[in-house]
Amino acid sequence: MSSVEMLEKEVLKAQKDGDIASLYMLEQRAHETFDEDTLASFYVTILDIALERLTDTLESHRAMDICEVQDFSTLRALYEYAMENYSEGKISDASALFEVLSGLSNSKGFSDALKVHWFASAKDMPLDDFLELIADLDATSEAETFYISYFNDKEAQKLLENSQIDGELTI
Repeated sequence: MSSVEMLEKEVLKAQKDGDIASLYMLEQRAHETFDEDTLASFYVTILDIALERLTDTLESHRAMDICEVQDFSTLRALYEYAMENYSEGKISDASALFEVLSGLSNSKGFSDALKVHWFASAKDMPLDDFLELIADLDATSEAETFYISYFNDKEAQKLLENSQIDGELTI
């Protein structure tokens, strides 16, 4: 069995099992092995599973546990999808997903960070402006989070104060 066939078999098993974490563990090999179309299909599979898990979570009225590997991977996939929408100029779609994500996790840090994303996108702030003015990418990189988790305190506070959305945040 070739390495491509082995990888395809592992991906299909993870897909069948709804194991989004295993798919992320196969991601580097997928990049090294698959052609562009197959790789795109790989990411669609991740997103499909994440959306199924989102639906299940919402229907069961529970919060995702960022310390649980499947929930963590689901939050990551949904965040990446929201950021993809944001970067493509689909700001209202990104904003809606950031809003959902801000209330989906039991992690206050994740929820607060996603509220900053939500507020910025709800004000139609372009992604480039968000990254330049609000996000602290160096601190986020040092923290090694999968999401933008640190912000320019002064600019983020101004954004929060000017927001119509209530809530106490620590940034």
